[in-house]
Amino acid sequence: MSFDVIMLIIAGALAGGFANGLAGFGTGLFALGWWLAAMPPLDAVVTVVIMSLVGGLQGLYAVRNAIDKVEQIRFLAPALVGIVIGYLLLDAVNVTMLKLLVASLLILFGGFFTFRKTLPKLTKRYLVADMLVGFIGGLFGMVAGMSGAILTMGCSLYDWSKARRRALVQPFNMIVLGTVLVLMAWRGSIGQHIWLIVAVAFPFSIIGTQTGIFMFRWLNDQQFQRLLIWLILASGLVLAGRELTAIIVSR
Repeated sequence: MSFDVIMLIIAGALAGGFANGLAGFGTGLFALGWWLAAMPPLDAVVTVVIMSLVGGLQGLYAVRNAIDKVEQIRFLAPALVGIVIGYLLLDAVNVTMLKLLVASLLILFGGFFTFRKTLPKLTKRYLVADMLVGFIGGLFGMVAGMSGAILTMGCSLYDWSKARRRALVQPFNMIVLGTVLVLMAWRGSIGQHIWLIVAVAFPFSIIGTQTGIFMFRWLNDQQFQRLLIWLILASGLVLAGRELTAIIVSR
């Protein structure tokens, strides 16, 4: 492993860990740009899933008292169905087009609310909508490692405390990505060399996550809601830029 590769792994671990610690999602969106330059795509995705779990455990502890187990079920039950369907479609799905679709949704949503003076404050919820969000999160988590993006969009629409938002997203991500990791291992996608990459990334992911958690605790509820919307927009732009660049370079 060359010095340049090590530095790219470290940079991705810091960026992804910070995003996860701050918002409860975004490890892959902010780390993949670095890691795809250092390793094959499959290795990068596996590393993202593992590091998402590393960061998620720390964030989970920070909001442990705000977790509503009953609320989790309405999202996780359909998410598990989405994971199974995603697994069955894994070799047939055009992941690039799927990521561009997600990026477009993130940009439209984040761009619309970023430039509004007033933030959304929905109060009424619908079980069908929550289940659909959970299903999409499970499907996207399996095929693209992006389980939290759509759920985070949904959480940002409600006038909730920052702890409640995170207490919904963080456990959801942990369970979905944990299931995805098990299925990846079953498929034989986790080579022994992955653990060397994880060993390099691990301490810097911890540093990035703890820095993000420190900032999370410093923000008030409204600032956190605004930050989520900014991160949704930034995530969409980063994802679209990365996928479009890959398409252009491959031609």
